[in-house]
Amino acid sequence: MHHGYYIPADRTDHQQAQIDLIDEVLKWANATEAKNVVDVGCGIGGSSRHIAKKFDCAASGITLSPYQAARGNELAKEQGLDSKVNFQVANALSMPFEKDSFDLIWSLESGEHMPDKAKFVNELIRVTAPGGRIIVVTWCHRDLEPSETGLTKKEDKLLAKINRAYYLPRWCSVNDYVDLMKSEGLTDIRRDDWSHIIAPFWRAVIKSSLNLKSAYGLLKSGFSTIRGAYAMLLMLRGFDKGLIKFGLITATKPADN
Repeated sequence: MHHGYYIPADRTDHQQAQIDLIDEVLKWANATEAKNVVDVGCGIGGSSRHIAKKFDCAASGITLSPYQAARGNELAKEQGLDSKVNFQVANALSMPFEKDSFDLIWSLESGEHMPDKAKFVNELIRVTAPGGRIIVVTWCHRDLEPSETGLTKKEDKLLAKINRAYYLPRWCSVNDYVDLMKSEGLTDIRRDDWSHIIAPFWRAVIKSSLNLKSAYGLLKSGFSTIRGAYAMLLMLRGFDKGLIKFGLITATKPADN
């Protein structure tokens, strides 16, 4: 489950908001067509199937979860997409694809899970065909000021709590991604911060959990669910303090690479 596109901020059609996020990110990145897409960190493949239908193209998704890959393939078959969409278990830092395989690389809310951001970006570039586009949508911490060498101790402490709840590695900034892409020779690099667009989802979930019925259900659901709810509160705190960013980065692999 990924976040949604909350414009207007008071919309309550959460499933459609998720679909709209995919479409709005593609529009923002000027991605209007594709022949072969890879969804890196695909979950059960919602983005892959939607993009395959939208562009009438082939799509491959990779995930570390055997359940997600199997469920993604089941849903593709149910929707009549199994001839053009497939999912498999694979490591995003060592993808089982040939160089220059895809003209659109899609990574939605998976970059924050990558322990080696440089290797992640390099692998995205490796499988991108010359002239192809990379789109990364990921959680990042704020950019550092020129006078800073790192985040503050309080900021590091807050991120450490979120990492423990969500089992995340160390964070980076959007600017770190931009620098990595620049160093590898990508062009047409663009970035944006959509934190304000997805934040209403957090507030809606937190508000709904405050009634007695939801609170009782949360307590019955077990420690992992409670931990996740607590982490969402921490994420909202980080957003309110300007620490946490929902970053968008897109770039093109030069046609002569």
